[in-house]
Amino acid sequence: MACSVGVDGGNGCVSSRSFPVPLALFLSRSPSLSFTRAPSLPLSLSPDKDIIYICPFSGALKGKVFITNYRLYFKSADADPAVTLDVPLGAIGRVEKMGGASSRGENSYGLDITCKDMRNLRFALKQEGHSRRDIFDILFKYAFPLSHGLLLFAYLSQEKFEENGWSVYKPMEEFRRQGLPNDKWRVTFINANYELCDTYPTILVVPFKATEEDLRKVCTFRSRGRIPVLSWIHRENQAVICRCSQPLVGMSGKRNKDDERYLDLIREANGTAKLTIYDARPSVNAVANKATGGGYEGDDAYQNAELVFLDIHNIHVMRESLKKLKDIVYPNVEESHWLSSLESTHWLEHIKLVISGAIQVADKISGGNSVVVHCSDGWDRTAQLTSLAMLMLDSHYRTLRGFQVLLEKEWIGFGHKFANRIGHGDKNHADQDRSPIFVQFIDCVWQMTKQVGTGHTCVALYRHLSLHVLLTSSTVLDEKLRSKTVSLWSLVNSDLSFYQNPFYTPESNRVLYPVASMRHLELWVTYYIRWNPRIRQQQQSPVEQRYIELLALRDEYLKKLEELQLSDSSPNSSHLSNSSTPNAASPTQHITHLHTPF
Repeated sequence: MACSVGVDGGNGCVSSRSFPVPLALFLSRSPSLSFTRAPSLPLSLSPDKDIIYICPFSGALKGKVFITNYRLYFKSADADPAVTLDVPLGAIGRVEKMGGASSRGENSYGLDITCKDMRNLRFALKQEGHSRRDIFDILFKYAFPLSHGLLLFAYLSQEKFEENGWSVYKPMEEFRRQGLPNDKWRVTFINANYELCDTYPTILVVPFKATEEDLRKVCTFRSRGRIPVLSWIHRENQAVICRCSQPLVGMSGKRNKDDERYLDLIREANGTAKLTIYDARPSVNAVANKATGGGYEGDDAYQNAELVFLDIHNIHVMRESLKKLKDIVYPNVEESHWLSSLESTHWLEHIKLVISGAIQVADKISGGNSVVVHCSDGWDRTAQLTSLAMLMLDSHYRTLRGFQVLLEKEWIGFGHKFANRIGHGDKNHADQDRSPIFVQFIDCVWQMTKQVGTGHTCVALYRHLSLHVLLTSSTVLDEKLRSKTVSLWSLVNSDLSFYQNPFYTPESNRVLYPVASMRHLELWVTYYIRWNPRIRQQQQSPVEQRYIELLALRDEYLKKLEELQLSDSSPNSSHLSNSSTPNAASPTQHITHLHTPF
């Protein structure tokens, strides 16, 4: 069974095509995907305007453009079938004027739009009478509402769902599921008003022996007050994943006895000789951070700990790497030098290092040793590592609802700077805080899913960020947000069957390790090159074909089961049940592994 959706066929050219569900999940399902659904009351901001879309695949296309406060819509007038663009304004990262009043040459005067989804859109207009001024002003204002004192569209949405997605994650319920609190770890509400750390959750789990005063003292020695706190515990061996920020060692090599003792309490909680500290940074970067007051845990101060650097580069390196990747995938893919071009971006190398680091964390926990994970401030690389390790260790996070909890807990709860990293609604495209940290994490999840097969599907998270996680601030989450906006999870959980993965099988105690080798990693073509129609036209992979077959088979079995249940309730059904043999597989047995919680 394929999912027919309207998606961009080439640089955003919409065509109605059938795609395997994993691709459809990532490309569609936006709450106001089309004007026919329109629960969000899009406001028309400009009249239809004659324009030329410079399509890199189909050439110049004449048509009309419409702009609402949510999206840009273009429809060609001279192509059969008509080519359309349907671009959410939140996907736009940059709007620039192209050419001037004295520009010469065909289609040299117009607008150049850079999107956050790996594509560029170019429109040409007539040069007479400043024809582009009104469209530029409207587009610039509503694509970047925060820069113009306007509300994000999520605040204006009228979409209604039966379930309130804001209640998906309940911290105490999640801690109880893990078996907490216990005689080694306690729950503290010291951060209830964000007084200890304004980028941490209000409910924290800390060593049982650590007092509130201890926490306050440790807070002064950790960057931005982000002290080591428990994020996950292994039920059997009681090893824990703690996360934090770097210690404030500085150039003088300062020490803090309270911090040293606190880390030793973490080690004592499961009685191992050494506590492993995973520093996500390259060692040279950690040393350089001393110049700005940061640093790392030295052997002389933390004698009962071992420090391991994971060599994952910072947000600036990741941003430049994705820029290079965009250059080689859009609009054209040069086949003759593809492998060397891909290697020069270092994107898959970064993916490998993140996955490799998470494997090391998960393996150490499986062996019964507690770990502390941090980078500089503990909200970028740290979130990648802890959440990926938890996916490997805990089957609950491989279910759809469990994955939602994981993101709420490790990313939103621990203060990942979504607004800064993606810059939603902000015109400052050159902001040095921009970085593709979250899409890199989703890429790692995709790599895991592709390798192990039984994990969860990469749901439409990155496409939907504007609905939910991008609204989180770098400090305290606006509590009024829950009453003013709709959660992404309200949308996802309104149609769970759409997101079910027939490859998923419950694995209560099994650790799933992907292979962190360049030979086993692939470029996520259906995301990074999805706008290229030539890529789209390639034959589906055997895995995708099998996926479609399994979905169709599931629906067939469910239909047969319903028919059998109806016939069982009829007066003439007794002979049917008596004729069944003990070895015959019942319909419910057939669908056990197909109709899963995911």
